[in-house]
Amino acid sequence: MEPIVLVHGGAGDIPDSRVPLKLNGVKKAASIGYRVLKRGGSVVDAVEEAVKSMEDDEAFNAGYGSVLNLDGEVEMDATIMIGANLNSGGVTVVKDIAHPISLARLVMERTPHFLLAGEGANRFAKVQGVPTLPAGSLVSKYAREALEDFKKHGDNRTEIGEKGVGTVGAVAIDSKGRMAAATSTGGINGKMVGRSSDTSIIGSGTYADDNVGAVSTTGHGESIARFCLAHAIIYEMKNGSSAAVATANTLKAMTEKLKNTAGAIAISKGGDLGIDFTSKRMAWAYQIKDEIHFGIEHGQHTKEKAKN
Repeated sequence: MEPIVLVHGGAGDIPDSRVPLKLNGVKKAASIGYRVLKRGGSVVDAVEEAVKSMEDDEAFNAGYGSVLNLDGEVEMDATIMIGANLNSGGVTVVKDIAHPISLARLVMERTPHFLLAGEGANRFAKVQGVPTLPAGSLVSKYAREALEDFKKHGDNRTEIGEKGVGTVGAVAIDSKGRMAAATSTGGINGKMVGRSSDTSIIGSGTYADDNVGAVSTTGHGESIARFCLAHAIIYEMKNGSSAAVATANTLKAMTEKLKNTAGAIAISKGGDLGIDFTSKRMAWAYQIKDEIHFGIEHGQHTKEKAKN
């Protein structure tokens, strides 16, 4: 089986001015993850590194560039999951950490728990030697402007006018069929202090099972959580649907039921892909051999030679 790392950069009402930034970011992340697998790294390494790349990119709502809560602070969520044994780890309402996805992995590997929150998560980070950044280091100018826009107009979205940002995620399968998934977000612009998102919940934002597939979701968090979107896609795949059909059908069902949009990426145990969204746009990318595949519009699937 050819190794694949498939990433998304968030679903939403992404403005035209932000499209190039989104596409550049997801293509870079997909290539980073793919190189990890080709060098013999694990699927967990691959999804972590792909997500870290996007957490460093202010074009996305994760890590640096995360949207702000009502107090003007960044509070982030992340989860990671291994398909072989269903081990998972997550953090929620974590502050001043450059890579929440790496902290989520430490929760998975070094605690008996699957989720740490707020002050406890930050205390755990210090114990593990994870650097704490100076307060405000993760706040970008786009996030500040988006919060001001929210306070004026009262529309708390994950994609704000000309300052569009988006949750990030990755799913991977290696040559032996082992899978992993990871998702990271800054949440919803103008959220209440202490709000947790679907991204922090296994089965909603992230899921992986080597017997079925791997999924990462993005979009309206409360709806995704209520629908258990990631596991709902896995469930349909388990019942015989391809990754593409399961992703499309489940997203459509969620949007019809809850009247909010979302997107998702999926890989089945056979290596087929699901990439779909009910929002206006969703940036995605993956690499096969020396070719990058990517898109952001409905029906778009563009290919180009990967850069060395």
